[in-house]
Amino acid sequence: MTQTTDAAPSLKTSAGNFFDDFRLGQAIVHAPPRTVTVGDVAAYTALFGSRFAVNSSDPFARNLGLPRAPVDSMLAFHMVFGRTVADVSLNAIANLGYAGGRFGVPVYPGDTISSDSKVIGLKVNRDGKTGVVYVHSTGVNQHGKTVLDYYRWVMVRRRDPDVAPPETVVPELPASVPVAEMHCPFALAGGAASYDRARAGSAHVWDDYAVGERIDHIDGTTIEEAEHMLATRLYQNTAKVHFNQHVERGGRFGKRIVYGGHVISIARALSYNGLGNALCVSAIHGGKHVAPSFAGDTVYAWSEVLAKEALPGRDDFGVLRIRTVATKDRACHDFPGHDAATPDPAVVLDLDYSVLMPRR
Repeated sequence: MTQTTDAAPSLKTSAGNFFDDFRLGQAIVHAPPRTVTVGDVAAYTALFGSRFAVNSSDPFARNLGLPRAPVDSMLAFHMVFGRTVADVSLNAIANLGYAGGRFGVPVYPGDTISSDSKVIGLKVNRDGKTGVVYVHSTGVNQHGKTVLDYYRWVMVRRRDPDVAPPETVVPELPASVPVAEMHCPFALAGGAASYDRARAGSAHVWDDYAVGERIDHIDGTTIEEAEHMLATRLYQNTAKVHFNQHVERGGRFGKRIVYGGHVISIARALSYNGLGNALCVSAIHGGKHVAPSFAGDTVYAWSEVLAKEALPGRDDFGVLRIRTVATKDRACHDFPGHDAATPDPAVVLDLDYSVLMPRR
């Protein structure tokens, strides 16, 4: 064997993309595709404890016209999102927000998810050390059918602050997803009366909610260090800020931050208490990670009904537009918000989304 002493460093590894590496209009094919398994579903349930009946029971799902229980909407979201991280946000400081998220066909165990993104905006920050990258990402299954497409923007470190930044382009993002563009995979062959509210665990359907109604989801879930890292690895999300304590010890917070999607999944699971018949998420209109979360924080959540709309040509299911606010170490009986005259520092998430719910 030949030994060398002054070998050049290998070029086979990658440190990920920095802000300076992105170009407007750049198309990115993400690797690897991911086949979703029943093991993934079991792990997700163990981590978040979601109890929505359509994701828990094959017979319940079949009564809704589905072949079997689909995976939770947010697990599908994370699987699509996770494909994109190594290329878009490996060197991110924070994922800032979402817009125009459209959920397509349900994801079932055995489906394979592939993701692609396009860079639609770039803006260097005032400090010159970071910039915001805007992307439009799409996830499809093995048949090429869209599972999810959405916009997000993320703050990414610069490789070299002394290099002239690209021209600033801030895209105009959709304010909401029209109901006519929402996909409803459900069909009750026996009509509304065949929906089993007892087995669903909630007597309240679309007709029972009022615009402006606020719901305290009551329960809280404490984020454990091992659990938030295990969940994030489940989606193959490799963002360094979630895993590398050796580096993050010297960072802004002195410790790892929790993947924002982890908080979304906790809030979705907690929302079962009050929104038990919200069968799936049909759209994410907008969302902000208002503040970071860390291991040891206890997450609570409350929701407000922003709108009620009928699905075109359907009288069996309707759409509720929901705003869910999540807090850390603060119960939500008095509905704290971050957009009030005195913003509550406990708020960590403010998510605007729509769910499908059976009608009476």
